[in-house]
Amino acid sequence: MPSILITGASSGLGAEMARQFAALGHDLALCARRTDRLEELRDEITTAHAGVTVSVKALDVNDHDAVFEVFEQFREELGGLDRVVVNAGLGKGQPLGTGRFDANRETAQTNFIGALAQTEAAAAIFRAQGAGHLVMVSSFSALRGMPRNITTYAATKAAVAHLAEGFRADVHGTPIKVTVLYPGYIVSEMSGTSARTPLMTSTEKGVRAMVEAIEKEKRSARVPAWPWAPLGFVVKHVPVGVLRRMG
Repeated sequence: MPSILITGASSGLGAEMARQFAALGHDLALCARRTDRLEELRDEITTAHAGVTVSVKALDVNDHDAVFEVFEQFREELGGLDRVVVNAGLGKGQPLGTGRFDANRETAQTNFIGALAQTEAAAAIFRAQGAGHLVMVSSFSALRGMPRNITTYAATKAAVAHLAEGFRADVHGTPIKVTVLYPGYIVSEMSGTSARTPLMTSTEKGVRAMVEAIEKEKRSARVPAWPWAPLGFVVKHVPVGVLRRMG
């Protein structure tokens, strides 16, 4: 079974992806800033799935040199990396022009420049191997510019989707594959107060849809498909006044 590197794996979507991929028999390379949680997750997974190898390392994706070093260390330990899931990110932000450039800058730095470093590191490994699967975790909010607190977040998620799609064009016709995921509302630490929305999906169910799309190596997927696939059409075409009330 392929080996999978997941960033931001200490909680939320990343941790649940690790659990579900382990249940499918995949070896795992897990990294995040909080190593105590990673170690707990590793112990949980190896207890439940004795045949699965789980390697964990500390990584702050804003330490760009460390991204390349840690990815290479994982590659050496596991004898290659078949799949890299670019998942680490921040969800905070404030409306533009309200004096919180600091919060928006931090989100932009982590979600885009951090993702760029991860993508560069993964792409270099895949090019050297001649094969691999890049998975970019974007967001449903990337489908259109969004108002209020998620304006910057949505912009970064649109940017990383384009980043992955550009790499896909580069490697078209090779064994290197690219998947872009557009998750809707899935319960995680990043959900915050939005967890009260009736559209919210449980972590397990939402991640199951993500894992299924990844395993099928889909080019892109809005997950879970219901209601986010049809809602995507709506969001792209509603008037700005309606969109403002949705944000």
